[in-house]
Amino acid sequence: MKIDLSGDSDEKALVVFEALASAVRLKMLRLLAERPMNVRELAEATGLSSAIMTLHVRKLERAGLVRTELLPGRNGVQKRCSLAVARLETVFPTARTAEKEFHEVEISVGHYVDFRIEPTCGLATTEKVIGEFDEPVYFSHPERVNAKILWFGKGYVEYRVPNFLLASQQPVELEISLELSSEAPRTNPDWPSDIAFYLNGVRLGVWTSPGDFGDRRGRYTPDWWPPAINQYGLLKRLKITKNGTFVDGNPMSSVTIDDVSIRNRHWSFRIAVEDDAEHIGGATLFGRGFGNYDQDIVFRLIYVKTSPGPFPQTTPDTDRG
Repeated sequence: MKIDLSGDSDEKALVVFEALASAVRLKMLRLLAERPMNVRELAEATGLSSAIMTLHVRKLERAGLVRTELLPGRNGVQKRCSLAVARLETVFPTARTAEKEFHEVEISVGHYVDFRIEPTCGLATTEKVIGEFDEPVYFSHPERVNAKILWFGKGYVEYRVPNFLLASQQPVELEISLELSSEAPRTNPDWPSDIAFYLNGVRLGVWTSPGDFGDRRGRYTPDWWPPAINQYGLLKRLKITKNGTFVDGNPMSSVTIDDVSIRNRHWSFRIAVEDDAEHIGGATLFGRGFGNYDQDIVFRLIYVKTSPGPFPQTTPDTDRG
């Protein structure tokens, strides 16, 4: 595992460093380096209860340092733990040869230009539900541009994003951040969904959402919103770079910034739950006024300035709308 402090998200680095900031968890890693152990064995080896040990295991698992699997045991199912990495490398920032700047655009979750969805589905502003639940026709309602949350069981929504890149600016990477989760009937934290992302028709890859979260109200979710349905999601950061596409610093695909027609005057960005996905668990998008992060879908194109030259050829827009 590599933590790049100049490129990875702060969230990823903090999760890993927090997991390591414990004498108990460091001892657990040494024990697991010798052999896989279940939670009870780790608890006995460290003098802790199984309940406390479970919390420590979750921290290491979230950081990607430990993997777990459920296996049959003498007294039912046991959770066996093993090391997920053999080495951790930390890369510190270095002096940059060229100053990087960026263009940033935030697109409301309701400003999609195309969609094809199947129930369960719905959308709402911060004040009210638009139309009726589980009726896809309301995704065409004029008021949908004010939506700050939407969800669907299968299909896609697609956005059109303006590109302000100039001829004298060389793109380095595109970061797309958004809050999203699966879409279960009501809520279910164990409801995996394979959510695919496309930019300008190029498939960037798939992220598997672990569930649809409703154990507590989202930090920004309005008070009138029913407590039994989608409350918050996870903030995901996609980065398309010269070396590939990453989600939260982890490789997603080999698609690079040179593969996605980055100089198009407009980009099309699609979020999809596809018919042939292994886990068809829907998708929920959270915008400003819902969830745990007060933002819509944010596109940040990082670039460096280059010497003036001939105006570059541009690729005509091929996206709809």
